[in-house]
Amino acid sequence: MSIIKQMTHKRLTASMVFATLFTLSACSDNDNDSMDTPEPPPPPVPTQDYRVTVTNLTANQPMSPIALIRHQADMTAWQTGGAASLPLETLAESGDSAGFAEMEGVDALVKGQGILAPGMKESIEFKLNPDEVDSISVLTMLVNTNDAFAGLNNVSLVDLAVNATVTFNSIAYDAGTEANSEAKGTIPGPADSGEGFNATRDDVDRVHAHPGVISADDGLADSVLSASHRFDNPVLTISIERLR
Repeated sequence: MSIIKQMTHKRLTASMVFATLFTLSACSDNDNDSMDTPEPPPPPVPTQDYRVTVTNLTANQPMSPIALIRHQADMTAWQTGGAASLPLETLAESGDSAGFAEMEGVDALVKGQGILAPGMKESIEFKLNPDEVDSISVLTMLVNTNDAFAGLNNVSLVDLAVNATVTFNSIAYDAGTEANSEAKGTIPGPADSGEGFNATRDDVDRVHAHPGVISADDGLADSVLSASHRFDNPVLTISIERLR
C-alpha cells in the first residue's frame, strides 16, 4: 500500500473512531437526562387518632349498633325540647342510624359491629386529618322500648390532648315520636320483635328525658315488657380517648 493510501486510511479510521465516541457520549448524556432522580413525595400528614368506648349499663336493654357521627361544630344530633329530626326518629324507633349520613353538616357516620348487650362495651377507633377535627355525636336505641335513645350530642375534639381521656354518662331520652304503649307489635327488640320505624307521630313530638318503662309487672296490662326491662339513669358510659 502506498504512503498516501496509508495516510488516507488512518485519517478515515480516526474519523470513524471520533464519530463513534461522539455518538456514545450523546447517548450517555440522553440516558442521564432520562434517569434524573425524581422529586421525593411530600411527607404524610400525621393523623389524629381516637378511640370511643361505649358501655351498656342496663340490666336488660340491648342497644342498637352504635352510631358515631363526625360532624361540623354547628350541627346537633338532637335538641332537648325540640322536635326530633327524621333520622333521629328512625333511630329511636328502629335502631337504624343510616339517615344521619345524609344530614347537612355530617362528615362521616361510623357504625358499631352489632347489638351492644347489657353489661358489655364496644370500642370504635378512627383517624382524622388535622383539618377534619371538629365534633362527634354518639347515638343508640334502647331496643326494648318504643322510642328511647341515648348518647352524646356534639362533643368537640379540638382541645383533647394526646393520651387524654374524657368520660361522659348518658341518660335515656324519649324521642317523643311514638307513644310509650309497650304494646305487642310496637317494640323492635327481643322482648317483642315488633314494628320498628313508623312515620306516624302519636306522642308529644319533642325530645325529653325518658320517663322509664312501666311493664306488665307494674300493672300496665297490655305491656310486653317485664320488670327486668326497667332502667335507671345513666344507661351508658361513653369515653373518648386521644391516642395520637
